[in-house]
Amino acid sequence: MVVRAGTGSGGHRGGLPIIKSLATQIITGPWFMFFASLLISSTTGAAQMFGLYSGDIKNALGYNQTTINLLSFFKDLSTTGILAGLIAEVTPMWFVLFDGAVLNFFGFFMIWLALTKRIPPPSVWQMCLYICIGSNARAFPDTGCSVTSVKNFPQSRGVILGILKAYYGLSAAIITHLYQALYGDDSKELILLIGWLPAIVTLIFVRTVRIMKANRQGQAKDLKMFYKFFYVSLCLAAFLMIIIVVEKKVTFTQGEYDGAAAVVLILLFWPL
Repeated sequence: MVVRAGTGSGGHRGGLPIIKSLATQIITGPWFMFFASLLISSTTGAAQMFGLYSGDIKNALGYNQTTINLLSFFKDLSTTGILAGLIAEVTPMWFVLFDGAVLNFFGFFMIWLALTKRIPPPSVWQMCLYICIGSNARAFPDTGCSVTSVKNFPQSRGVILGILKAYYGLSAAIITHLYQALYGDDSKELILLIGWLPAIVTLIFVRTVRIMKANRQGQAKDLKMFYKFFYVSLCLAAFLMIIIVVEKKVTFTQGEYDGAAAVVLILLFWPL
């Protein structure tokens, strides 16, 4: 049977349900879920950026180097991975992601409030608690994205974990370029950015990252798609490396920072 496209307003009405159905299939499909997992992973590198804002903590709160080292220890006190895994076993995956978003925002937002004098100076143990909560909150989105991706593509789990870790490894450089475009050289605002950006991205896709019925057919086709994701990650890594090297030689203007951030965003959304 041949379906003939209608003309006039009737044709438009007939096409809208098809477009809506196609968009729904894409958004609710496993590939968009994996794409959402990559975006979440690309914003979870706050723990790698401690050196960029530790000086502000030292100056604003009058800490010595020993106290900064203590904060660094609690930053890396990664025991929340076990907790995230246990929660993932008994709750829906959206709850795991939601917990991570809330903890990340709370930890870094409290640090930002302390540095900008919006709250009384906290005790050292409170700052240790804040940075431990904020930095180690990444275990929740990492667990949620890894578990759902592996269960949705069980025959390609090695490739999946590799790509997710690649985006996590690039996340510090990605956030840095976005921060330079949004806030310039105000490193205190970097703490605010790594508080709200991962939380917002995670909450946007909190219902997208979920376990679906695994497709055990077409493994070769799946691998080809994953290779495309891998090639995009290589392009993103190469661009970030080039920009970092050039920044050491040339002083960027704000417009050039904006342009670099725009290219980063284009490469992040290129898989769409």
